[in-house]
Amino acid sequence: MSEIAALARVKRPVVTTWRRRHADFPAAVAHSAGRTLFHGGQVAEWLTSTGLGNADPAELRSEMALFSVMALTDRFSAWQLVEVLGSLLCLRKLDERPLLAAAADERPVWASVMHRAERLDAEDEFVLRELRSVDVATAAPLARFAEDLVEAAYDEHGAYEWLLASRFRLGLDALTADAVTEQVLNLLVQLTDLRARLEHGESVTLADPHARAGDLLAALLHKSGDRENTTQNVTVLAADPDEQLARIACRRLLLAGVDELALDVQAGVDLEERLADPDLIVTQLPYRPGEERSVLAALKDVERIADLLGSGATALVLGPADALVDALRGTEESRLRSALLRSNVVEAVIALPGGVLPYRPGYRSALWVLTRDPVPAANGKVLLADISAETMTADVCARLAEDVLLWRAEGFRALGGHDPCYGRAVDVANLDRAFGGPLAPPAPPTSAILARAVIERPTLIADAEAQLERAVAQARSYEDAHGSYRGGVLRRTGRIPQRTTLGALLAEGRVIKLKGYRLDKEHIVTGDGHHSVLGPEEVTGDNPIGARRMDRMVLAAAYERVTLTEPGDVIYTLTPRLGLHVDHEGFSVVAFPARVLRVVHDANRPLSPRVLAALLGAARDTGRSPSAVRPARRIEDYQVPDLDPDDVERFDGLLAEIERREKLLRAQDDALAEARRLTIAGLADGTLALESTPTNRREWNSS
Repeated sequence: MSEIAALARVKRPVVTTWRRRHADFPAAVAHSAGRTLFHGGQVAEWLTSTGLGNADPAELRSEMALFSVMALTDRFSAWQLVEVLGSLLCLRKLDERPLLAAAADERPVWASVMHRAERLDAEDEFVLRELRSVDVATAAPLARFAEDLVEAAYDEHGAYEWLLASRFRLGLDALTADAVTEQVLNLLVQLTDLRARLEHGESVTLADPHARAGDLLAALLHKSGDRENTTQNVTVLAADPDEQLARIACRRLLLAGVDELALDVQAGVDLEERLADPDLIVTQLPYRPGEERSVLAALKDVERIADLLGSGATALVLGPADALVDALRGTEESRLRSALLRSNVVEAVIALPGGVLPYRPGYRSALWVLTRDPVPAANGKVLLADISAETMTADVCARLAEDVLLWRAEGFRALGGHDPCYGRAVDVANLDRAFGGPLAPPAPPTSAILARAVIERPTLIADAEAQLERAVAQARSYEDAHGSYRGGVLRRTGRIPQRTTLGALLAEGRVIKLKGYRLDKEHIVTGDGHHSVLGPEEVTGDNPIGARRMDRMVLAAAYERVTLTEPGDVIYTLTPRLGLHVDHEGFSVVAFPARVLRVVHDANRPLSPRVLAALLGAARDTGRSPSAVRPARRIEDYQVPDLDPDDVERFDGLLAEIERREKLLRAQDDALAEARRLTIAGLADGTLALESTPTNRREWNSS
């Protein structure tokens, strides 16, 4: 049932609800080790016919095929499944007919498959050794599963990509450990500008001397436009020392549409350059653990890649940040990096955020862009960019790619040129004089310095200072009118108030409890909206009140029975911790699991909202362990003193006075925080300076 939930992309309890509510839900077919098992095909058909779940029919077909494949792991190793199924898909592509097509001499299925493989791949370039490696007696079902994958994905290429996408579920660490994020793949695709080259009818030779399973080259071909048109004028060269990985990459590129005669994948470290000279090299330097990592070896790998470039050719090299951007300690390493920079082949150096290799979270990466014979305006300069503090959103990647592509096209122009969003053009001579220094932009890019937000900082700081003056004046005026704060509290003598519980207050009709509502996240907006949404985030203070809102038309159309809060309602939550908030304005929407307590003002011995919230917040034994799945006590069991009406009135007035003074102080705090934030930002990026006068210095030193 957990697999049904994964298949339908729902939570596990939803499947239990379906079984209980829908009489036509597929019946269980077996029980194994306490688990109830179902027929996968029946479940997929039921999900398709009912439209339940969050997976579309194409995803259901592909997932069912992959579940079937993973069910074979008790008979075949994960490596065998990936290699043999990939070989069967490749054979189907080469033969251009289904694997289960009847043989002319009515051979058994696997014998027919092997006959076709020996005929089409006599030199064992793609599939023959993998198909020979499996036991004939158990191999026949693999052909049927390969056909199921093709049927689900519509073609062999999609089927193989689905299979490789499930490698982490099969436990193939060698195929997943070096995988990069989708954002990095998108950035590399944009930096190559392959789509534009192919649209202009250019013939392009792609290369990767460290191909592994071919992730980078496959992504480049897939994301650069229509597959048939993309691969028409493309030649691909690749190499990897691991022969298994090299053959996987070879099959992958063949299925991606690369012509057999325009494809060469070597099992080794050298490309087959006799086929063509590389126009674009996209590669990821092999990962080495920190104990074995050599900065010098990484730089020598970059040097070998640079040597492969002809005039006008470009290379993108993803590698360790300690070799590509960090300060170097060794003389030999510093000398080699300086030589690479002086060779006028380094176009751009980009420091990337951490985590671009999800399975190696502690490995910091950087990217070098190399171009042989750049435009004259770029001679003697290199573009340094640092996005290590950025989130790699689509917008960040697009702006960074624009910086690099325009730098490649026009180089440095003092007047009227493109101002990079994330980079700085730096003289190689200055970097050479630093000899081993970090390759980081010396200052924020010009576009950042000239941004409106930066230019307006002095004015915004002056506005914050003026707000602070007004807030201080208001606080002084209030204090002059009302005097200093005096709570008027003293030690109680006589009878201590009896204690009661919230449950008793509810039973007596002095307080009413109302539910919160389950709201669709898509209906909640930030900024514009007519009604504030009050959920656990707002009640516990994690979100400011009013940050999340809902449009009244959406509320009326999608939530007919939702009632808004009234002024003075107390909103509370026990999840993730106790939180209480008095909604003085009202007309808000309460989001579950937050709920509402409403004071009945005409009841006997009425409370006020402020007093109720204060007493509940001070109740004892309300905490919970971080590991607890639910609160230790219901809020109805919270004990509070049953104050006399006169005490309630005086206590409410005191709380109201504290709120007014807190508001005045908060206005000062907000203005100071804004001035502080803007000042720190300006001094940190070098766009602001402090005016220093003798008076200021004496005041600061004395304080």
